[in-house]
Amino acid sequence: MSAKYKKELQNLGIKTLKPMQETAIKAMLSEREITLLSPTGSGKTLAFLLPLLSLINKNVAEVQVIILLPTRELALQIEEVFKKLQTGHKVTTCYGGHSMSIEKNNLKEAPKVIIGTPGRIDDHMNRNNFSWKAINTIIVDEFDKCLELGFNKEMKRIFKRLRLSKTVLTSATDLLDIPEFTGITKPIKLDYLDKNQDFNKNLSLLAVHSNDRDKLDALGNLLKEIAFEPTIVFCNRKDAIDRISDYLIDNDFTITTFHGNLEQDERERSIIKFKNGSAHILLCTDLAARGIDLDNIKNIVHYHLPHQLSIFTHRNGRTARMQKSGKAFLIFAPEENLSFEHDLEIENYFFTNETKYKEPEYRTLYISKGKKDKINKIDIVGFFYKQIELDRGELGIIDVKDFCVYVGIKASAIKKVMGRFNKQKIKGKTVKIELAR
Repeated sequence: MSAKYKKELQNLGIKTLKPMQETAIKAMLSEREITLLSPTGSGKTLAFLLPLLSLINKNVAEVQVIILLPTRELALQIEEVFKKLQTGHKVTTCYGGHSMSIEKNNLKEAPKVIIGTPGRIDDHMNRNNFSWKAINTIIVDEFDKCLELGFNKEMKRIFKRLRLSKTVLTSATDLLDIPEFTGITKPIKLDYLDKNQDFNKNLSLLAVHSNDRDKLDALGNLLKEIAFEPTIVFCNRKDAIDRISDYLIDNDFTITTFHGNLEQDERERSIIKFKNGSAHILLCTDLAARGIDLDNIKNIVHYHLPHQLSIFTHRNGRTARMQKSGKAFLIFAPEENLSFEHDLEIENYFFTNETKYKEPEYRTLYISKGKKDKINKIDIVGFFYKQIELDRGELGIIDVKDFCVYVGIKASAIKKVMGRFNKQKIKGKTVKIELAR
């Protein structure tokens, strides 16, 4: 199977497919109803995207596939993977918080694949912004999460409109009850959830004991020792993040935050800063536990303890991926315990009182033009190396959005380059360049 998609895998820098992906691809090419159960970070996205190359009819100039998912971040992640495959098929992504007029314009020339959140896809259908007569395949990624977030009505309306020959539901937890609106009666169940091993063998579980019910000092002391590497701190409540954020900033930590009260551009910017090394610490709610592509995370910190085993598993799934090791720290207040049943081996963590935390190596620059201004990564690279005379190795990750670009720059080079931005142009267009907020 890997040989069949050799070109696409090369585009992704992948040599071979995993057994789960091989099995899922074969099932998608031959079966009508499929449920794919596999842990977070196991490669489900590629498992359902690759077979679409065989299922899409290039001679039909209409939408043929809809991919539904619970969050904007997951939509953008899947779009990015699909584009890297370089299939030649047009794809459009639709989600709440994105410009409806831009999406409507993108749908005028029908894409072969639409990726989106149920609410926004349902909205476009209500407005007849695209034809769904040729749609024969629907994939619902993180189906359980879509239900949990209350998208039942929207998904029911979407399914009711379609005449499907193939339905695929994926999940990182077991799907005990599949709603009738899916039309699924006898699915092929591909179960790659390990019932006998709740946690990755490459993941170490460590207990941090706070002397006080207020665990801020324990958190600060822990981060001094571990947050020289990418670290995610999970909280149960959005309202607690501001208080924790203020404490960490007051103690000279560079952090970024991610939760549901942030605007979409703020959430995107937060993840970008974390991924490009402008912040080693991501303070977030469980919104970041699933559906966000974050590689090389070394540490997970449960500042607030999870109330369910499934949440604990999803949080921990952000680290110890792809045969790499990782650590999950649980901060316990006096007399505090996990509220769910478990059989876990949790070792005590003892503070070393050695500060390893350092300021991030990169800073993030904001540029006021993007894809809609015909600016791409090559333009940005040329601008910084030729016009700004940045040295090799001083330019980091580049993220090109519709109306702006975020660029990672070595912190040591910021002073050198900031004085050279006055009245600069990229591709003949005057741009505003500043440090991202």
